[in-house]
Amino acid sequence: MHWPLATALIVMLSATALCSFAGSQEVEITAEPAHHLVLENEYVRVFQVEVAPHAATLLHRHRHDYVFVLLGATRISNEVEGKAPVEVTLADGETLFTAGGFAHVARNLADTPFRNVTIELLQDKKEQSAISHWPKESGEEAFSGGHRKILFVKDGARVSEIDLDPGATFNDDSDGPKLVVAINRIEFSNGKTHREELAPGGRLWSTRPAFEKKNVGKQPARFVVLEF
Repeated sequence: MHWPLATALIVMLSATALCSFAGSQEVEITAEPAHHLVLENEYVRVFQVEVAPHAATLLHRHRHDYVFVLLGATRISNEVEGKAPVEVTLADGETLFTAGGFAHVARNLADTPFRNVTIELLQDKKEQSAISHWPKESGEEAFSGGHRKILFVKDGARVSEIDLDPGATFNDDSDGPKLVVAINRIEFSNGKTHREELAPGGRLWSTRPAFEKKNVGKQPARFVVLEF
């Protein structure tokens, strides 16, 4: 390919990437119709997100770093303002960290709804202390009836994925608050009379130092835990 032609193609592609934003008015994430605020405190803002098949969000800004948990496999076009669109294939339960400070459109390319739980980390860019808040910040471990994989530590939060067999119990004795996000339908008991049922994407916030959850359902439980 001749260089003048290649240069022209690059310019055309860049123009195509930018033209989708022409005339689009940026909105705050709280004003974006596909993002539904379901929890807010000093640590997090949690949004249930659902984009219909072959639909797109409005151009919206992420001012904070965030974690998102996928609910169902999907394929999207991530269209960041000022950049070329990027097609991304995502797996059910995939949990990712994204640094904030940008505006984008999320376009659903699949025939099924694009669903996720977006968790803004309101203490973003918090520096980790010299002494770890947790005994481990990476790796995997098996326990009786379950498995834990530490995904990452970001902005003062440790994020782990838990798989828990029916009848098994997950214990976490870290002192800080915790957020649980269900990937599949879960039935929990704390060992007493209290029982909690979470649909996929359901969440619970706990400030108790001792955290114990027993899977009293008939299916394995899969969920993400953010510890602060």
